[in-house]
Amino acid sequence: MSQPPTSPHAPQPGGDAPQGGYPPPQQPDAVGAPPYAGPPAPPAKKRSVVKIVLIVLAVLLVLCLGGAAIAAFALKDDVKEVVDAANTTVSAPATLAGRPQATDPGLKAVADGLVTEMKKSVQNETSTAGAFYGDPAKQDLLMIAAASGVMVDPKKELDDAVTGLATQLNVTNMSAVDAGPLGGDAKCGDGKSEGVPLGVCLWADKGSLGMIVQYYKSAAELKSEFVTMRGQIEQKG
Repeated sequence: MSQPPTSPHAPQPGGDAPQGGYPPPQQPDAVGAPPYAGPPAPPAKKRSVVKIVLIVLAVLLVLCLGGAAIAAFALKDDVKEVVDAANTTVSAPATLAGRPQATDPGLKAVADGLVTEMKKSVQNETSTAGAFYGDPAKQDLLMIAAASGVMVDPKKELDDAVTGLATQLNVTNMSAVDAGPLGGDAKCGDGKSEGVPLGVCLWADKGSLGMIVQYYKSAAELKSEFVTMRGQIEQKG
């Protein structure tokens, strides 16, 4: 198994972003900048997207994919498991549980940056997915981040991601939930970052690792749709 790659050196969320415009997701120097006297505060919509960017940077530290150890199985592993895992892919569907992909240019740029960083950071990945869904103006917004590839120890990858979430997004009360017909393990919990409440669910199986973050909602609300959403993101065979 190859050594896990180094996660992107994204800053930890919590600082104020510079005024005006969307900060590029791959410019950590823009995060944590000290407040300064200057132009008036940006509109509420723009400020809310800045918060979303900071939360995405935190997710990159955890998921990228926590430095997911994607590698070949040992010979002792079941051949069918290896084949199923190798044939697993992830993608960002046009809609997720009835929500269309977000069309806001700032959110699309952040999602593109998320995918780019995952492709850089995850070794031997076979596919990646990153996107936003819903309408932030209605406080109905989801983010997905996932990668596929043969996982040596999916339970460890899940546990490592949970540990990272506790630090980066203050996620607590992580508990096991039904992973659905695709199998593997899944956990959900409540988080908060930049003053935004978050419902967070993750899954890991021998072919993929993924995360769904629902902004402005609790894990209890996300759990009810988790299996449906995962089934629309992950495909086997």
